[in-house]
Amino acid sequence: MKLQQVKVDENNEEKILFSTDEFNFQKADLVLAFGERTFLEKATPFQKLKSLYPNAQIVICSTSGQISNTNLVEKNLVATAIALDKTTIKVSEIDILLNSDIQVLGNKIKKDLLTDDLKSILIISEGSFINGTELINELILQTNELIPIFGGLAGDEYNFEKTIVGLNNDASSGKIVAIGFYGDAIHFGFGSEGGWSDFGPEREVTLSKKNILYKIGDRYALDLYKEYLGKYADELPGSSLYFPLSMKENENSEPIVRTILAIDEENKSMTFAGNIPIGSMVRLMKGNFDKLIDASYNAAELIRKKQKKNQN
Repeated sequence: MKLQQVKVDENNEEKILFSTDEFNFQKADLVLAFGERTFLEKATPFQKLKSLYPNAQIVICSTSGQISNTNLVEKNLVATAIALDKTTIKVSEIDILLNSDIQVLGNKIKKDLLTDDLKSILIISEGSFINGTELINELILQTNELIPIFGGLAGDEYNFEKTIVGLNNDASSGKIVAIGFYGDAIHFGFGSEGGWSDFGPEREVTLSKKNILYKIGDRYALDLYKEYLGKYADELPGSSLYFPLSMKENENSEPIVRTILAIDEENKSMTFAGNIPIGSMVRLMKGNFDKLIDASYNAAELIRKKQKKNQN
């Protein structure tokens, strides 16, 4: 496998950030490109990427910030091109604005991608209104729990207006892209570490519907959330990126992070990227940049150790 990463500015001028030896533009199989939604809508970078990597499947996704090496990159697109020596890929795109039935989505991905030599699926999904829990559960069902699934939801900086994703086209609303990797020459690993700090008491969810949280204890969720945010409450919904929820479905569950997608001032509710069932226990969390950096390093080191063990 060979890699190349480029940065593209709003004038569609590119700069190579790094490249492995003898990288061939013509042989790139997959390009993963990330940029702020407002930048992507202005620059429309697909044709530029297509000219650089004419034979690749090109996926473009809006974000809340791009990282290259150890640097945060703003107001530029960061694209990573991948040339796979012995691995093949297939892609599938679904427009959930045309059909929001999660089972239809799962059936299409199964039809397009599922074969005996499928090794893994990478999902790049719009992040404005998709329920991440239902999306992943449907894919697990359609793949009989046999295929590792990776990926994430698109972002929109601090705007919380809309997210955009595109496959072999400029990004637009409502798109979900699935990429299948095939053959025995590629292996996948994962590591997960939390870099958030809990604060405040643990409370029970008393009213919710799937990923919409209405009440925590006897309080409306949004009222309680604002009370704990203090001065940051005036910056909602943007400030919610720094204050997700920690959730345990029951007392024996491992806590997981639930990120906020939207708030509803009228109903005093909050919509999250995954389900928050009634009876689950939640605590507020806050960002700690040092802990987040350390956690990302530890997760990467965990992957390295697992891969090395598997090779021995």
